[in-house]
Amino acid sequence: MATYIVFTRESMQDQSELGTSLSAVGETFKGHPIKILAACGPQQVLKGDSPEGVVIVEFPTTAAARAWYDSPAYQEVTQHRFKAARFRAVLVEGV
Repeated sequence: MATYIVFTRESMQDQSELGTSLSAVGETFKGHPIKILAACGPQQVLKGDSPEGVVIVEFPTTAAARAWYDSPAYQEVTQHRFKAARFRAVLVEGV
């Protein structure tokens, strides 16, 4: 069953750190069955507060999503992301 990770950037703290994480994250995709569905494109907020950015990625299974998210390569990149901004990340299984 397809599984998605939805990332929302709530507030920016350090643009330089975000640039570092963005330049490194692509390497973490190697060997993982990831499909990027949305990446900080235009938003139309229908209800509630607007995040600064939204990224949605798809994996074929929850195990595949966790294998990428928990990988040492991605966890290293997240250290820059944590310094860059306040993010939320939610893993959700498809129907």
